[in-house]
Amino acid sequence: MRELAEAANAALDASGAVIRPYFRVGLSADDKSDESPVTVADRKAEQALREVLAKATPDFGIIGEEFPPHNPDARHVWVLDPIDGTRAFITGRTSFTTLLGLLEDGVPVLGFIDQPITRERWAGGRGVPAQFTGGLGGKPGTRQAVKLADAEFSATSPEMIAGAGPEAVKRFDRLKAAAKRTYWGGDAYSYGLLALGQIDIIAEHDLKLWDWAALGPVIEAAGGMVTDWSGARLKLGCDGSVLASANRALHEEALVILNQ
Repeated sequence: MRELAEAANAALDASGAVIRPYFRVGLSADDKSDESPVTVADRKAEQALREVLAKATPDFGIIGEEFPPHNPDARHVWVLDPIDGTRAFITGRTSFTTLLGLLEDGVPVLGFIDQPITRERWAGGRGVPAQFTGGLGGKPGTRQAVKLADAEFSATSPEMIAGAGPEAVKRFDRLKAAAKRTYWGGDAYSYGLLALGQIDIIAEHDLKLWDWAALGPVIEAAGGMVTDWSGARLKLGCDGSVLASANRALHEEALVILNQ
């Protein structure tokens, strides 16, 4: 797994070098079918990731947001999102990230969250202990004693939850009401903050494969827990709901509220 982590880090170094010159330069954006903005940097960053990974692991599949999949039925498949939080990127905010996960038989086993502007990077997975590099401070480790009533809760947007339907909104609102405070925004960067003990619980819905594939290994390596809203492990074909918590007891408390 060490060699795979080295390949992933090299790919993220390459994509970061592509992304940085495009940040805060007044990009034009077009729309995809889901109306999310796509930038030149988004496409070029995915190309950079694919080139490095294809060379290092030629037998692996690659699934990305911007281009058609390569060998998606392989046992090992890289899943990448070159710019998660494209709206944040276009508006000059550093809450966007590059996400890179590795699936083995459809289950995430290695994950990376990279912020190329602040140069923060989180990693973790099978055989790879929790890692964090970056000059803004912090070290990997979730809060192991926090309970839901004292938990810092986060989600990307109310619209994301609403997109999953009224029942999902009701379930989410119950959990939100039980937490100490709620923070909106942050996209996948919030999961990095959870891995540093700054956030305690995140609940989201309607996520695509490339949105969640990297997250579980990073959070779990730091001491947390990630499942869908029913408590099942995230895997290929899951329903797009994600619950990430700082510790098992907190996670179980949240699942009870989500499913009551």
